[in-house]
Amino acid sequence: MNEFIDFITNAALVVLVIALIPATYRVWTGPSAMERLQALDLTSTVIVGIIVVLGIVLENSLIIDIGIALAAFSFVSTLAIARFISEGRFF
Repeated sequence: MNEFIDFITNAALVVLVIALIPATYRVWTGPSAMERLQALDLTSTVIVGIIVVLGIVLENSLIIDIGIALAAFSFVSTLAIARFISEGRFF
């Protein structure tokens, strides 16, 4: 059973890293600012997923807490950037 869990977590890491490549590409080549913002949000979400899976693999709950904090900061920054794009001001 332990080998199965190791395989699943390693496969999840591979899938997340592969998903990171087109998302990062879209951040650099997005035709509009809103599409770049969506790609940046997706990129940060995938990075949070990678951090959480690594925390599970390493059996370290502190790494998972760092992933949760990064998700919260990512949410606030996405809101601030979206407001800046739409209204021209942050808060």
